Amino acid sequence: MLTRSRCGRTSSLRRVHTLSKIHFVLDATRLRQLLVPFGLEPTSAQADRILAYLGLLLRWNQKINLTSIRDPEESVTRHFGESLFIARHLELRGRLLDIGSGAGFPGLALKIVFPELAATLLEPVAKKRAFLKEAARVCGFSGVEVRGERLEDLAREGAAQFDFATMRAVGNLDALVPLAAQILKPGGSVLLWLTRDQAAGLAQTESSLAWSEPLPIPLTRVGEIWRGTTRDYCNEQIGHI
Repeated sequence: MLTRSRCGRTSSLRRVHTLSKIHFVLDATRLRQLLVPFGLEPTSAQADRILAYLGLLLRWNQKINLTSIRDPEESVTRHFGESLFIARHLELRGRLLDIGSGAGFPGLALKIVFPELAATLLEPVAKKRAFLKEAARVCGFSGVEVRGERLEDLAREGAAQFDFATMRAVGNLDALVPLAAQILKPGGSVLLWLTRDQAAGLAQTESSLAWSEPLPIPLTRVGEIWRGTTRDYCNEQIGHI
């Protein structure tokens, strides 16, 4: 279900509803059918936001390369379904850092389900940052910050500040995962959308994370969501005695 979301301001929802009609690509009924395999049941407000986001994505994707997926239905399952599937198993609160946001999956899309989540989106490409800002505006999302620096720069600041860090369709995990762990609060989690081949090297990655059993993603043969949680500092010290 997607009922965790609370209704936003009426004006924002009206704007989203209008835009979803103007840039019509799918209706809400078909949208819900596509999300059934993920166990997702969007409210009317959530469906409006998904359709508005989708319409914007398809239009911008004609001008700049945001995603290789051009088909609206495949975009719903591959982008929105896979991103929002985590909401079936985990409630996200506090501050989230999305690393290599691209078109906003999963970080910005998660605002559809968790509107009170404060999302910081790291994206080095200026044109993609422009899209992320426009998508946040069109969907009426508040609490979204789009930044251009790389994870290395953020980690160099040295302050643990995020409850969650997300990554999807990014490479160089052996370097990025330890850096992501550095910016988490105690008890924070890294969430990775991976294939099994990509996940094979996680056990050898040096980080302060304890990995849970992966969550298979519906409609994929090899897609999984991996969660690595920072080990409790006290338990770490006891373990070394």
